[in-house]
Amino acid sequence: MDGWIILDKDTGLFSRTAGGRLARMLGTRKFGHIGTLDPMASGVLPVAIGNATKMIPFLEDAHENVKEYVFGMRFGFETNTLDITGVQTARDDFVPDENAVRASLQHFIGCVMQTPPAFSAVHVGGARAYEMARRGVVPEMRPRPITIYQLEMTGRCGDSWLFRVRCSRGTYVRALGRDIARRCGAMATVDMIRRTETNGFTLKNAVKLDFLENLFNNGADIGQYLMPADFGLGDIPVANLDDGDADLYIHGGFVDAGPVDGLVRVYNGEKFIGIGVVSDGILRPKRTIL
Repeated sequence: MDGWIILDKDTGLFSRTAGGRLARMLGTRKFGHIGTLDPMASGVLPVAIGNATKMIPFLEDAHENVKEYVFGMRFGFETNTLDITGVQTARDDFVPDENAVRASLQHFIGCVMQTPPAFSAVHVGGARAYEMARRGVVPEMRPRPITIYQLEMTGRCGDSWLFRVRCSRGTYVRALGRDIARRCGAMATVDMIRRTETNGFTLKNAVKLDFLENLFNNGADIGQYLMPADFGLGDIPVANLDDGDADLYIHGGFVDAGPVDGLVRVYNGEKFIGIGVVSDGILRPKRTIL
């Protein structure tokens, strides 16, 4: 069973835990996902099942890697994780003026440098930063470039200030909340993160894990929610092979192709075979789905 299921992950779940529960229902141990969500975060989590995992790097490169999040933050204190699940490390109870907060957002639009949170999966000296932080070691986090395409304040709900951001891969929403607050001479902690889009997948494609488990436990076929292995690769050109060339290609052979160089999606009729690369008119296998 190969393909994609786009989960709307709930808060409280690790991304890998959610993917593993889904894979077990589909009868495989082979799965992967695009873009890890923190346990406190919810939203779009594309999960590859079976041989669809081979398509993860191509799907990541097939889009501009734009991600969209809605998030909330509370002013007046910071935690060690920069979110509401962490331990409070500082407090001043200062809440900035709303106009000042809105005005500060323009500072973050475009290519900017961002220092990731200490509790993150960034490698520092061969170890994950969060592993060091959990041992009480303060990792040296270096700023790195990210791109913010859009950033707006959308309102307030009680003590929570609400925002929407469209950003590049590698952006940490928790760090963005920290930086918005500091730009206003304040401190803040993110209390909600929801991813609404990633790699071209949106919430309209997504389904809840609990819903799938309920169907599965009642004997329903959850395979109906499995999208094909080539789902999301529409930006990559197509090469369609006849039976003879397809057999040769599947077994590692080279096939005459058209004049366009680069990656192609390879099909035998309606059957998706995998990803190949064309160079000097020759199609060579790069990642085959069998």
